[in-house]
Amino acid sequence: MIAKQNELAGDAFATDVTPAQMCENYDTERAFWNEGGPQMARTTDREVATAYGAVSVRQYRPAGPAPQDTLPVIVFIHGGGWVVGNPTTHDRITRILADSTKACVVSVDYTLSPEAKYPQALNECVAVVRALVDAPDEWGIDADDISLAGDSGGASLAFGVALHLRDEEKLADRLRCMLLYYGIYGLTDSASRRLLGGPWDGLGDDDLQYYYNAYFGSPEDVSSPWFNVVGADLGHGVPPCYMAAAALDPLRDDSRTLAAQLGLAGVTNQYEEFAGVIHGFAHHTRMLSAARRLLAHSAQFFTDQGPDQRPDADPARP
Repeated sequence: MIAKQNELAGDAFATDVTPAQMCENYDTERAFWNEGGPQMARTTDREVATAYGAVSVRQYRPAGPAPQDTLPVIVFIHGGGWVVGNPTTHDRITRILADSTKACVVSVDYTLSPEAKYPQALNECVAVVRALVDAPDEWGIDADDISLAGDSGGASLAFGVALHLRDEEKLADRLRCMLLYYGIYGLTDSASRRLLGGPWDGLGDDDLQYYYNAYFGSPEDVSSPWFNVVGADLGHGVPPCYMAAAALDPLRDDSRTLAAQLGLAGVTNQYEEFAGVIHGFAHHTRMLSAARRLLAHSAQFFTDQGPDQRPDADPARP
């Protein structure tokens, strides 16, 4: 996979160029991986109003369900260190999820850093969920059956959105589950960070520091419970979680730690670590069986969490 990604764009993950060049390199490398895959019944680009202006989203409706059917919805939040990525760079992943779950998938094109500083992207994703809850008929979805998914920085955002929905919007009982792929959850040091990461995945020490500097506006932001998930209260209102990690990923121990904490908190979770793969491997379904297994297993986890499986509702919710 490393040889193939270098053939496509050898500087795809370099952080010593401008943000615009980073986006161009990343888009070039991802184009190959998004070719082919399931066909959707309908794919629609839409806009959602937020406090920061309109945010684009891409809505996928899978083939199979009747056009008038009300579907569960998965809000997908893409990775890319909060600096690169968009619904197009993750298009095959989201189409596979829609096809395998028969859920509507809504992929969020949140504003990237360094233009946007924390918590803008988080708040934009929360606004998308609120738009779904407020007008489910317009989206053809069940507002009481919402799941969150994401990879890398998008997994971090997804968990932060879930906690924000619990703490601020009092909507925790609307969430079916979370599907989280090799996320970053707030560890400041770990064995995997000491041992892994480099130019092949764009996650060396300097790269990680670049992403932090681009994303956060102040040092205090890294302590926010909506980013520092491993330091947050996980004892109530957290939906079941599927968590995948790559064995050769410097962020691996973030997922290991969070999965252990969820278990101690009594949160239903499934942790799966894939051997021999690096960060970002979910993109590689065209060539890599581990990537196909990851998406299949997370889709099965979604299916297994019936609509009656909910975290304890917040008693403050009206």
